Amino acid sequence: MIPEIRKQFNEGYKEEYYKNLQQEVLDTFGEPCRFRISETPVFINKSLKKKVFDACEAIIEQLNTIDLKDIREKFIPQELKVPGDLGKPHFLAIDFGLCTGENGEIDPQLIELQAFPSLFFYQPFLGKSFLKHYPNIPNGDFHYFFSDLDEKGYVEALRELILDGHPAEEVILLEIFPEKQKTKIDFDATKQALGIETVCMTKISKEGKQLFYTKNGQKTRIKRIYNRVIVDELKNIPDLKTQFQLTDELDVEWVTHPDWFFMISKSILPLLKHKYIPKSYYLNDFPKDLALSDYVLKPLFSFAGKGINLHPDMETIAQITDKENYILQKKVTYAPLIKTNTEKNSKVELRILFIWDKDADKLKPVVNLTRMSKGELINVSYLTEDTWIGSSISFFEK
Repeated sequence: MIPEIRKQFNEGYKEEYYKNLQQEVLDTFGEPCRFRISETPVFINKSLKKKVFDACEAIIEQLNTIDLKDIREKFIPQELKVPGDLGKPHFLAIDFGLCTGENGEIDPQLIELQAFPSLFFYQPFLGKSFLKHYPNIPNGDFHYFFSDLDEKGYVEALRELILDGHPAEEVILLEIFPEKQKTKIDFDATKQALGIETVCMTKISKEGKQLFYTKNGQKTRIKRIYNRVIVDELKNIPDLKTQFQLTDELDVEWVTHPDWFFMISKSILPLLKHKYIPKSYYLNDFPKDLALSDYVLKPLFSFAGKGINLHPDMETIAQITDKENYILQKKVTYAPLIKTNTEKNSKVELRILFIWDKDADKLKPVVNLTRMSKGELINVSYLTEDTWIGSSISFFEK
């Protein structure tokens, strides 16, 4: 997107830079990353940056006008609702595909949004590692942090949000079978930054409404949970045995409350309007003359791209019994805009990560996550057969 920067980067690229970055991962976390890291970051110019953040601001403004309590009642099954104070949506991720617009320029197009924490601690590590190991990254006024943050300020902002004044031993990152998760690298990065343990749901005991885990051989009270468990994923785990359920009445603070995952998600896409937001319809309420070939079928609540149908038809739709749990979203065509040192260019999906700023009483952008692909579907969990694709980060021109 900045041709001279891309040309300079590609011409100066050496495979040893990439191997050194991978070694940095191994040295820091004791194992390779479980999803593919791209050979390159992405460089984004001022014009595209403005489009992206204009769209983000419009989305957040519209979130403030939506009756989220109504969304909660409509889309969260009663058996999955979690008691307790909802508080604020501590996290927000807004995903854009980078596409060719009508005027030939690159435009962002909204793919989805989630009020759920993403790779908040791995991404700064990745950005710093690119800078450390790639001397071919051009000198210039580029950044991957937002809101005038630097590395120290970023960590402190996340520490204040996640710990909220609690000692680290009273706060845990909650996950189910974390050792098996592809995002384990982020759990390890979180512990390195904040000192909090990642604890599996199966390792937690319950006494009354209180939860406990074992730290250094001692039973330790859990007072605050940095939640990384996706509630509806639990029901897909056969014979899961835990001493508590997320839906129990618990004497804990949530960051963020699990219901936000459902409330700010694909379930509100049909309510959002903007030139960078593709038209969406609930599957139980779409125009009968809709050209389905122009739309993708998505389950409202899915993880890692599961259940997405790129080529829906009426026969497929007729077989779906819970149509209220699906949307049709107008397809966008990702632009193969990243020139690579291979035969094919790469496509880009850009995720802007927000946290709740308590002082300003609003969400603010803090960092980005970038994914690259050469195929139809951008999903780093399954990108293994090609190069110059996978997990990355974008450097934005100031």
